[in-house]
Amino acid sequence: MRTRRNVATRNTGRAGASRGGSSRGGAARAASAIPQLPWNRIRAAPVVLVTGPEGFLADRATRMLRDQLKAADPSLEISDLSAADYAPGELLTLASPSLFGEPRLIRVEAVEKCGDAFLAEMLDYITAPAEGTTVVLRHAGGVRGKKLLDAIRSGTGDGVEVVCSELKKDSEKYEFAQAEFAAAGRKITPGALRAITSAFADDLAELASACQQLLSDSAEQITEATVDKYYGGRVETNAFQVADAAIAGRHGEALVTLRHALASGADPVPMVAAFASKIRTMAKLSGARGGSGQLAQQFGLAPWQVDRARRDLQGWTEDGLGRCIEVLAETDANVKGGGRDPVFALERMVRIISSRGRE
Repeated sequence: MRTRRNVATRNTGRAGASRGGSSRGGAARAASAIPQLPWNRIRAAPVVLVTGPEGFLADRATRMLRDQLKAADPSLEISDLSAADYAPGELLTLASPSLFGEPRLIRVEAVEKCGDAFLAEMLDYITAPAEGTTVVLRHAGGVRGKKLLDAIRSGTGDGVEVVCSELKKDSEKYEFAQAEFAAAGRKITPGALRAITSAFADDLAELASACQQLLSDSAEQITEATVDKYYGGRVETNAFQVADAAIAGRHGEALVTLRHALASGADPVPMVAAFASKIRTMAKLSGARGGSGQLAQQFGLAPWQVDRARRDLQGWTEDGLGRCIEVLAETDANVKGGGRDPVFALERMVRIISSRGRE
């Protein structure tokens, strides 16, 4: 027999449901009756619903919960299930009380692919969660399993929801990296933080790993030199160095850096993407008025990105920006197979951007 867990000991009330939650959940989650928590504030509850497409954050949150539970009781028993190929009765077997009453953690993956058997048994289970057991349900998105999610969000099962939204904006990735160093109590210069974020912007797991590598360095403060020591050969880092020189009008430096990057194995496609990212930001802020914080919020940027774009815009005209945007589109097509010589296309792009679109 399963017994309902004493909610007061594991779920500290719903009065704080609106505090520490995520604003990225849509109207459905905003109306949830259970606490909505960011990934780094996960805590134990009879049912922990981990939703959202960002698998890296979901995995890290689940590991954090495991560590919390093991710290509370080292005898914790951990089991894993897949909702996609669930066999009837598995959940009840794993959640049944043991002889010595050890606490249990049951991790269920692929709830978005669950079959009818799992859905029926889980809906029954949450009406009376097993005491001493924490069930983590990982749902990456989609409509499958919505009935279960709605039931949990209504309060059945005395659960919490951890929202792991994808970090799409550069400002969100910057803040993620910043939090990695803050959590470790280490200092990092703004330039170094920008460099590491730019270098690993395409993969959050790689960005987190790179941050941990830098944290292992014995230097008191992590600087741009520290980043260059470990990751100076990254394609994206070289790409942004080329873009910075070209946008500032330093054609010779930009051309030398470009050729060095290509000789080191840089791919022309992310090279163009680095230029496009910076030029797009400049175009957004061209003519915009307001403080850095206000504009950052308006355009989905970090305040440092606003300040950098404003500096980059010095000496540029709207016509020049428009010309460079056209050249970027032409170069992007050429390096993706539309032209015969991607290197020539890149060098032409660098020349025109270095002239601020006046050529």
